[in-house]
Amino acid sequence: MRRLPKLALLAVAALTLTGCMRGCTSPRPPIHINPNMDYQPRVNAQAESDFFYDGRAMRMPIPGTVARGELRTEPPHFYTGRDENGEFIAISPVGATEEVLAHGLHMYTIYCQPCHEKRGTGKGIMYEYGNVPVPSFYADTARDYPDGEVFDIVTNGKGLMQGYGYPLAPADRWAVIAHVRQMQAERPREATP
Repeated sequence: MRRLPKLALLAVAALTLTGCMRGCTSPRPPIHINPNMDYQPRVNAQAESDFFYDGRAMRMPIPGTVARGELRTEPPHFYTGRDENGEFIAISPVGATEEVLAHGLHMYTIYCQPCHEKRGTGKGIMYEYGNVPVPSFYADTARDYPDGEVFDIVTNGKGLMQGYGYPLAPADRWAVIAHVRQMQAERPREATP
């Protein structure tokens, strides 16, 4: 029983000290036991520097430097949709496997469905509420585009459609095209208005 008052007093003291320290500011810096390169010499972007002859702190990348995630291991037409002569390629370089089609459906649902609608008729939310004319994937003009031209449209946009080159990686764009081609194969043609 003698220990109980001492333990209670110790617990109250610990809670008091912990409560006072939490959220309180101090003019002294915190104790940093393991710095792990947290404080290393560096220069801020757009800053001036006396070290370099031109007075700029920023440097040009070393020739041949590739940004992270930007190493291009596929042939050039995979990234442009065009062959060596600048013509649109007729067929997608990505096969229409189940995995590619499932990924294409997922990307289509996120990026294309709001305008083109789930089935690709062009009667999505933008048409319904914004009264914006959106082309159907089943019209002759859409069916007759080579895959490379569809890739270019998805990448750079066309008419009122914005380009999706930034949010969709090239493999994602080809997967969306494979999904659209599958939808077109399952439905008859429509007359172009």
